Amino acid sequence: MPAYRFAQSLSRLGTEGAFEVLARARELEAQGRHIIHFQIGEPDFDTPDNIKEVATRALREGDTHYTPAAGTAATRAAIAEYVSRTRGIVVDPAEVVVTPGAKPVMVGLLLAVLEPGDEVLCPNPAYPLYESITSWVGATPVPLPLREQNAFRVDPDDLRRLITPKTRVLVLNSPHNPCGSILTPEDLVAIAEIVTQHDLLVLSDEIYSRILYEGEHASIAALDGMRERTVLVDGFSKTYAMTGWRLGYGVMPRPLADAVTRVMLNVNSCTASMVQRAGIEALRGPQDAVSAMVAEFRRRRDVVVDGLNAIEGITCLRPQGAFYVFPNVSAIDPDGKSFAEYLLYEAGVAVLSGTAFGRYGRGHLRLSYANSLENLQEGLRRIASAAVAFRARGA
Repeated sequence: MPAYRFAQSLSRLGTEGAFEVLARARELEAQGRHIIHFQIGEPDFDTPDNIKEVATRALREGDTHYTPAAGTAATRAAIAEYVSRTRGIVVDPAEVVVTPGAKPVMVGLLLAVLEPGDEVLCPNPAYPLYESITSWVGATPVPLPLREQNAFRVDPDDLRRLITPKTRVLVLNSPHNPCGSILTPEDLVAIAEIVTQHDLLVLSDEIYSRILYEGEHASIAALDGMRERTVLVDGFSKTYAMTGWRLGYGVMPRPLADAVTRVMLNVNSCTASMVQRAGIEALRGPQDAVSAMVAEFRRRRDVVVDGLNAIEGITCLRPQGAFYVFPNVSAIDPDGKSFAEYLLYEAGVAVLSGTAFGRYGRGHLRLSYANSLENLQEGLRRIASAAVAFRARGA
């Protein structure tokens, strides 16, 4: 076996805790254990039939070849139409870049605009790849704390305090993973004022925009002066239960779109042609499956939040979007990591420690309620029993 020499930049790439815990849970299942899965951020619904039928027809019609790196004209037009309608902004198809999943938009943008030493303000706790990608491209991620006492929303005072002459990009995510929080219109106005004052670029991750339980989704891109400094990221994985299809997009000013397209051309060539056809059908076809899924998620959310708050030592805010809860378990385990391990190996419940999403997630767990009501209720019973046993063990 040769002694492989890896690039130093590889050490700056993180991983996703959900997939690591999933692998360990699968190992336990292979040993005969029954595991309740609360760890993975994936809708447990099937892709709607009309979308699958269009993709199947595209395959039969031979739609299996290269497309332009930024996506087909038809796909970009459908996305521009959809985003214009849902965000209240005017989007030209030339401002759309279609990618295999939403992550490549983030990678492409940060590669295109950051130099070593630049700083990116990343919400914390948050999706861990924001910080991972920033570090990988040689820039510095700066944690922007989201505190429970502020309902896990950005505090404008924290934002002002953390901006330096090196700050280039602010990452926003609403509805939020892992906390399920949303930024209010008032939050967005305050953030936009600060962003404009300091000439920052905003990477607005809106992948959960349709999974919302109260009010309507608001995008910072719709505010005066923000359209030209916002890169809006969205996709099909969550809304249409299309995680395995790998279809996402970014909407951004034309110069940025051209730069991200150049990165995509070098890395991905293009997004699968038949998948793009399916995406057009998703956006323009019936939306009743989306409404039914969100209604079911709302029902599950309430069961999980009420169940967690009934357990001694656990408190849980009621999320307003996405399909996660972020309960505070600090009264049981100040860090949260040991309790998460205990739940997996002793109780057969796979969850994520809050610190998998950054240091400000300490003392919390993330649970996805993208699971059947029966499994959610069984998982809550196991967590309640485990909480008693874990605390007795430490007494």
